[in-house]
Amino acid sequence: MSAPVARRTVDGEIIEWVVPPARAVALGLEPHPEGGWYRRTWTAGAAVATDRGERPAATLIYFLLPPGEASAWHVVASDELWLWHGPDPLLLQLGGSGPAPLAGEVIALGPREEAGERAQALVPAGVWQRTLPSDGETLVSCVVSPGFSFDDFRLGEEHNP
Repeated sequence: MSAPVARRTVDGEIIEWVVPPARAVALGLEPHPEGGWYRRTWTAGAAVATDRGERPAATLIYFLLPPGEASAWHVVASDELWLWHGPDPLLLQLGGSGPAPLAGEVIALGPREEAGERAQALVPAGVWQRTLPSDGETLVSCVVSPGFSFDDFRLGEEHNP
């Protein structure tokens, strides 16, 4: 069993101590402030100007949700494309683009198209999103364009210290 690691806020304050699941250790993932585990795997070499400053044209992360975990409501200032890898389905809920999230459409990412699941989904810039807990483990990749910066990320109020 791995030693506990700190899940931190964007500002570096410790939220909680968590034990990394085996797949997080194998992939070199760290706890994400919103929940789950992540690691940036690619940053585009080209940069683009945004109203928030210069950003990479795109970034890519692994994002792992172990059984029972979910991500908190959060909003990103860029488009985010979710790419499902499995093994289990993931439920991604959208919450509108208002000042606070309102539970809305649930998108099922997974292998069973006949059951309404799909392998990828787009969350438009400025739309609240969260994942819902499940009994299984899910690995996805998330492409953000223009590239992700924690300066462009906001958690729902109930998760701000």
